[in-house]
Amino acid sequence: MIKKIPIALLTLLVSLSGCAKDYSLAPPPNSEQMTITVKVPKELVAETMRVMYRSATCKRITHGASGQRIELEGYHDINVQLQRQGQSELYVAKLPMDGGGSCQWHLSNVTFGVAYADPTHFGENVTSGGGGGVVVIFDHNDSPRGGADFEVDGDLTIKKDYYPWVDEEFLGPYKKTINLAGAGDFYLMYQVLQARQVYFEPVLHSDFVVYSAGPKVKKKGNFTTITYPDGSVQANERYRPSFQKLQAIRLGKSQ
Repeated sequence: MIKKIPIALLTLLVSLSGCAKDYSLAPPPNSEQMTITVKVPKELVAETMRVMYRSATCKRITHGASGQRIELEGYHDINVQLQRQGQSELYVAKLPMDGGGSCQWHLSNVTFGVAYADPTHFGENVTSGGGGGVVVIFDHNDSPRGGADFEVDGDLTIKKDYYPWVDEEFLGPYKKTINLAGAGDFYLMYQVLQARQVYFEPVLHSDFVVYSAGPKVKKKGNFTTITYPDGSVQANERYRPSFQKLQAIRLGKSQ
């Protein structure tokens, strides 16, 4: 299993080598563009996109388990807001493939997604959780969340089903979150080496809400209880709802 490390933590663990070089981005005006388009259902919002550029010129230094010095490509990450196209559901960001500058930056990966615009619709103390995320990798480096699960030739089109998932946890600090339950993990991970267009369309099935509640006492045999939209209940070691079961309920198929 690949350990996923947030960008902020990576920034603390490694540093760019050298002092005199200008590490800023300076995309040339004729740089090819990567277009990211997200179709956002009305209950959701487009989250801020995290964009990472890398450089083979400006190295970053880290150290191995034995203290040995390791040189890796440097990185420069920025936040980008996708822009709504008129009154439509489409939100777009255009990113230069060539980040330019003295470091000769190149676009390496992006992380974006959708979340509920108003989590309190599901209760006064409900906060936004996970799900609905996408990571797209444009080179041969891992993203801050790890490597790709899927490799795609050419442009990338993603259209996936999602279900509202209200999760309540009692052990540790109490929390109640609204998540998006889909196929796979909270983030879909793709590598696309030739793409210039990325399109993501989450299809939200708002009428099929699934609920989960963690155990109140930490004890062997105490499991998370999952209540599906058809009223059926499961209690086992699985802490996430079954996407296949949700699909079967919505499509009226036995599971």
